[in-house]
Amino acid sequence: MTNVSDQKANSDAANKATLGKDIMAKWDKFSEIEVGALKNEDDLVTQLVSKYSLEKPKAQSEAKALVNGRPF
Repeated sequence: MTNVSDQKANSDAANKATLGKDIMAKWDKFSEIEVGALKNEDDLVTQLVSKYSLEKPKAQSEAKALVNGRPF
């Protein structure tokens, strides 16, 4: 029988994997390694500014919309 902390860890891992796939589907310049290295939404914004030459407010808006409160 799994305990609550194991279930949460499995759920968090699944959520992160889904978020990573969503990031790569929307922005195809990201590799799996780069997505795996993202620590938070701010890291994603920094990468969007760098890779896609987005203005920071636009990158923040797009990142926020995609992440939509999901944990990294």
